[in-house]
Order: sequence, then structure tokens, then C-alpha cells
Amino acid sequence: MKITVLISRLLLGLLYLVFGLDYFFHFIPYQPPLHEGAAGVFKAGLYAAGYFYPMQKAIQVIGGLSLLVNRYAPFSAVVLFPISLNVFLFHTLLVPSGWLMGVFLLMPNLLLGYGYRKYYQGVFTKIAVGE
Repeated sequence: MKITVLISRLLLGLLYLVFGLDYFFHFIPYQPPLHEGAAGVFKAGLYAAGYFYPMQKAIQVIGGLSLLVNRYAPFSAVVLFPISLNVFLFHTLLVPSGWLMGVFLLMPNLLLGYGYRKYYQGVFTKIAVGE
């Protein structure tokens, strides 16, 4: 399991770091697809909000670096999970042709969640008692 966690951590960290930085510096030469229908409306809404993409990409960069240097990696895996899940659902339900990218983000994130499960035990407390 150690090797699986290591590979998942490095793969997820690299993907999030590269694609997060590309948002700010545009070093990957590609034309973003123009989405139609519900996918286009969804993406346009997120862009129109103004803050959403810069915030998400900053979280991706910080989380990616955290995973790559193995500092606060269990926390970063949890913080990045909703992004991974959203990418998977977007590319599976709204733009099915891109489903593989969603899998490349969701699978390592799920494997990290399983590999780091002992660090999450305190979060799953049934009844919390204030001190």
C-alpha cells in the first residue's frame, strides 16, 4: 500500500500543480473547448462569479505542492477531493468525452483517502463533546 500511496500522492500532486499553475501562467498550448448546453452554462456561471476559478486554482497549486513535498498530505487530499469529484462528474455527466481526465483525478484521490484512513478517524466521531 505504501507504493500505491506514494504513486497516487505524486500523480495527484503533479496534476494539480501543473494545471493550477497553467491557469495563472498559460504555459500549456491548447485551445479550451467551447462547451454547449448545461456544461457551457455551468462553466459560464463559474467564470461569471469572478472569484471561483482563481480560488480553485490557488487551492490546486497549494494542495499539489503539499502532496508533492508530503507536508499535510492527508489534509490536502481531503481538500482536493471535492475538486476531483466535481471534475469527474462534470466530465462524466456533462461532457462524457472527457471522462478519462475525471478518472485520473478521482482514482488517486480515492486511493489516498484509503491509504490515509487512519488520519481521518477523529473526523468520524459520532457525537462530539465540547471541552
